[in-house]
Amino acid sequence: MLLIKKLTEAYGVSGDEYGVRDLLREELTPYAERIETDTIGNLYVKKGIGKKPRIMVAAHMDEIGLMVVGFESNGLLQVKTVGGMDERVLVSKPVVVGNNHVPGVIGAKAIHLQKPHERKKPLEIEQLYVDIGVKSKEEAEKLVKIGDYVAFMASTHEIGENCLIGKAMDNRVGCAILAELVKIDFNLELTAVFTVQEEIGLRGATVAAYNVHPDFGLVLEGTTASDVAGVEDTGYVTKLGGGPAISFMDSSFIAPRKVVDFIVDIAKKLDIPFQLRRLTTAGTDAGAISQAHAGIPSAVISMPCRYIHSPASVISLADYENTLRLAKGVLQAIAEGGLSLEGIA
Repeated sequence: MLLIKKLTEAYGVSGDEYGVRDLLREELTPYAERIETDTIGNLYVKKGIGKKPRIMVAAHMDEIGLMVVGFESNGLLQVKTVGGMDERVLVSKPVVVGNNHVPGVIGAKAIHLQKPHERKKPLEIEQLYVDIGVKSKEEAEKLVKIGDYVAFMASTHEIGENCLIGKAMDNRVGCAILAELVKIDFNLELTAVFTVQEEIGLRGATVAAYNVHPDFGLVLEGTTASDVAGVEDTGYVTKLGGGPAISFMDSSFIAPRKVVDFIVDIAKKLDIPFQLRRLTTAGTDAGAISQAHAGIPSAVISMPCRYIHSPASVISLADYENTLRLAKGVLQAIAEGGLSLEGIA
């Protein structure tokens, strides 16, 4: 839990992932044969160099957030969203701004000042601002600048029955699981890639897949858990506590059926509870990896997260442990020749 806490409490909006990258570099340098960063910001951790097959396991470091785009005369900051976000949940959330982590809060016109018709409409980003507690544009410009990132401020802690609440579970849970895999020795060449800018178009994975050119790509991702009020159980994408979710497809990617069956068989053999991800919207890094070079067979294993893409998400620690077990089992089975990578489609 300690690593998840560190990762989720770090700030890393898309394009500004250095804080998360530095944490992972420090954590994993003792286990790496080679560790490096490319020009876009991906972190590569290599083990078993020269062995076959070459496997790339990816987890994106970035989180959704905001960016400063202007100043009001009274010192309030104008902002735009970075990544897909439900703007209805933003008002009153504490944030930090820029590299110096200037504290602030997302504000809007007070409800008692709104006209009746305004109260019936969700607030849009143009109606929101960030208040950093100054009185003028000049004061604000001394603390922050246009282009500064705005990240949610939130602590991570346990709640309820073996659950964890915190920001950026998408996809710091994937990063934490991948970090644990790096600490294990597999009889294959493993390149763990902690990618950047997934939330704004799978950009880091696009670069990484061409750099690594693996025989197989596995993506570890946080995904929507929709077992909440107002959703029929037939509409659940995944549910908390149901185990890791195996994807057939999303908006960027269709998994080879042979690969899906391979992962399902491993889950059954290891007696790991699992579920099939029932959502085809949104993309994952697998969309970029699978289309690199002449095509790279790929798969996605996801961790269910309630309230994804918001300032606070909830995960099950049992799901975390079972996702780690399944990812470990997949790599061990590949190392033992359990998945033929020839003619996989």
